[in-house]
Amino acid sequence: MAKVPAAAVAASGLVGGYAIARWTKKRPLGGVALAAAGTVAAYGWNRQAGARAATGLTVAYVAAFAGSHPLAKKVGAWPAVFTVAGGVAAASWAVTRRSA
Repeated sequence: MAKVPAAAVAASGLVGGYAIARWTKKRPLGGVALAAAGTVAAYGWNRQAGARAATGLTVAYVAAFAGSHPLAKKVGAWPAVFTVAGGVAAASWAVTRRSA
């Protein structure tokens, strides 16, 4: 099975969670996708960089989700989601590339 980088999983979770919530009009369903991707990403972060890094990146993932809401009021929903997804992916890459 191909190894998908945790950075891609995390960014996809933020974008996909929002997309699912928006298109199905079921926010809890988007939350399930967000949580599932976050769990998979945290597992990958833990394997690549250890528990401390995984904890920090998981906190960043949740903070990005929360921060996308006020940001969306300023720049719009999709730009906010893509911005925070890119930020989490960049942080993930920066932390995990050293231990790869």
